[in-house]
Amino acid sequence: MSTPFEWQGRTDAEEVGDSRRWHHVMRTFDERAHGGVALIGFAVDEGVRRNGGRTGAAQGPAALRAALANMPVHSEPALWDAGDVVCDGEALESAQDTLAARVSSVMAQGCRPIVLGGGHEMAWGTFQGLVRTMPRHDRLLIVNIDAHFDLRIASRANSGTPFRQMAEWCAAHAQPFSYHVLGISRFGNTRALFDRADALGVRYVPDEQLQDAIGLTEAQAGLAVDLAQFDGVYLTICLDVLPAHVAPGVSAPASLGVPLHVVEPLVDQVLASGKLRAADLAELNPAHDEGGRTARAAARLVSRIARG
Repeated sequence: MSTPFEWQGRTDAEEVGDSRRWHHVMRTFDERAHGGVALIGFAVDEGVRRNGGRTGAAQGPAALRAALANMPVHSEPALWDAGDVVCDGEALESAQDTLAARVSSVMAQGCRPIVLGGGHEMAWGTFQGLVRTMPRHDRLLIVNIDAHFDLRIASRANSGTPFRQMAEWCAAHAQPFSYHVLGISRFGNTRALFDRADALGVRYVPDEQLQDAIGLTEAQAGLAVDLAQFDGVYLTICLDVLPAHVAPGVSAPASLGVPLHVVEPLVDQVLASGKLRAADLAELNPAHDEGGRTARAAARLVSRIARG
C-alpha cells in the first residue's frame, strides 16, 4: 500500500482574482466522486526492469504530481486523486490487474482516468480497465505517441509488450486491433517490429516526419481519418517520444524525438474529437530527470488533457 500523496504548493495570498492551483482543488477519489478527471498513479517499473531498461520510473507518479501541484487552474473540470498502484516484488501482472480494476471503477463513476507512470507496461492495465467498461459494440482506437511500437514477443510481459498483448486480446475477442502510432524511431525498433506492425495493420508516422508544420499537417490528416471511424479513443503517451533535451528523465532518451510543439496539436486533435475515454503518460524516471524537465513537460501534457 502506497502512502497518499500530499498535495501542497504555492499560494498567492495577496493576489486579486482566481489564483488557485491544482493543489487547492484536488480531492481524494471516493464513492462520492463523479465527473471530471481522476489521476491514477502506476508506481511500477518492473516491466522496464524485465525489458532491460533504466529503472526508476516507479517514482514517476510522485514526481509528476509534484509538478502538477502548482499548475494554475483555468478550465479544468473536477480533479480527483485515485492514489497509486504499486507492485509487490516481481508481481507485475497483479499490478496490471489492479490498475485495470482502478480504471474501471473510475470510469463507472463517470470520471475520465489519466494514469501517471511508471513504465509503459501500464498500457496493458489501462486498456483492460477501459474495455471492461466500454459498451461491447463500441470500436476503440488506440493512439500512441511514442518512439517505440512496444509490440515485442517475450515469455514474460514487460514494458515492450503491451500493444502486442492488446492485439492478441482483440483477436481472441473478435475485435479489431486499431493502433495508430506517432513518432516512431527507425533507429529504436528492429526490422522484426516493423514487420509485425505491418502484419497487424498498424498505422504509424516516423519521428523524421514530425519535425515541422508540413509533417504535422500530414500526420493530422491521417489521424483525422481514423478518429472519424471509431467510437472511443485510448490515448497513451510515452515521454521518450520527446527530444532528450526536453525529456532526459526516461528509460531510453531520444536522439531526435518529436518536439513538444508538434506533440501538443496531436493531443489537442484527439481531445477535439470528443471521443477520449482514457489517457496515460508513461516512462517518467525522476532519477535521470535533470532539472525536473521531463516532469514539467509531462505536467503540461496532463493538464492539457484534463482541460480537454
